[in-house]
Amino acid sequence: MLYFLGQDKSGYPLGSIKQKSGGTRRYGQRKKPEQSTLRIGATIGVPQVLLKLGVDPSEVLAEVGIDISLFDNPDNRISYAARGRMMAHCSQRTACPHFGLLVGQLAGLSSFGIVGLLAKYSPDVGSGLHSLVRFMHLHVRGAKVTVTTDSGLSVLEYQIYQARTPGNDQVGAGSVAVAFNIMRDLCGTDWQPVEVRFAHRKPVDVTPFRRFFQVPLRFDTEQYAVAFNESWLDQPMPDNSPELLHLLQREVNKLEVHQEANFLEQVRRLLRTTLVTGHSSADQVAALLSMNRRTLNRHLNVLGTNFQKVVDEIRFEVARQLLEDSAMEIIQIALFLGYSNASAFTRAFRRWSSATPANWRAMAKDGRRIEILNG
Repeated sequence: MLYFLGQDKSGYPLGSIKQKSGGTRRYGQRKKPEQSTLRIGATIGVPQVLLKLGVDPSEVLAEVGIDISLFDNPDNRISYAARGRMMAHCSQRTACPHFGLLVGQLAGLSSFGIVGLLAKYSPDVGSGLHSLVRFMHLHVRGAKVTVTTDSGLSVLEYQIYQARTPGNDQVGAGSVAVAFNIMRDLCGTDWQPVEVRFAHRKPVDVTPFRRFFQVPLRFDTEQYAVAFNESWLDQPMPDNSPELLHLLQREVNKLEVHQEANFLEQVRRLLRTTLVTGHSSADQVAALLSMNRRTLNRHLNVLGTNFQKVVDEIRFEVARQLLEDSAMEIIQIALFLGYSNASAFTRAFRRWSSATPANWRAMAKDGRRIEILNG
């Protein structure tokens, strides 16, 4: 089994629940998380799609506080939350439920700047994907890209970790379209996935999805991903250039130095992958960081936390996202997060939020307010 592990920015701290007068539940946090950001590159087609759908891009973007000049340079950055709000607003404003899909169709390998070039000039598709995954944190903070291979099937996945962010379904659908285009850029037009997967409910009208992907579609899964035959990873890249690859690698390394994540973010980054692969014990995570368990705990204690708290934070984030954005059964979510049964997951979720998973999902579905307190 082969795993390429990507990187991302830190997520939400463990939440607590408070009761406000009038009976409104407010699910709070003890401190405000850092803003996760990304290059505008992969969503630079937003103005073009808005124009095509018959609305004024400048006007629509201004309604969510975004100046259209942001899209003049693909290296400009936007917060993950602002990108989600923008995508949700654009979808509503244009009455286009597949707005994110249309934006994603306009992006590909070139949208990722120097990291995309590093992938393009790699010796083979597998090496190109490895570079893309390894350095994706230079493009986006707040999500992660992975490639996993098992039993002859490879999966290129985009994982979203900013739970409750508006527009996650739009972002997710767009990310699958981008992943599809990246594979076409690397493999050529003959490449075809086995299936594509979405971690949100099946749309009322799936025609736009069928028209673009032309392969089996799966909704209500645990991931936004494209699945394809492992043999594609060995395909040579036509533009392979060792000299150019060396120069690009040096430049990417320089960029990474300037955006190096702190230790706690590294632990969170690893846990978001290892939790779902069954390798998330303190000993296993410590080994991935080239240290022993005692050293890992000492570092975390200095930062005011411990390993179990960080594990709970990540599980809480992923659980909230799946409860709110998908129709997965509670037992499916429990097993996905590493619990032996739904009861164990429910007890843990109640400890984190003072609500059961079913109640949380019902509140989100009914549109009742679930707010974040910074206090």
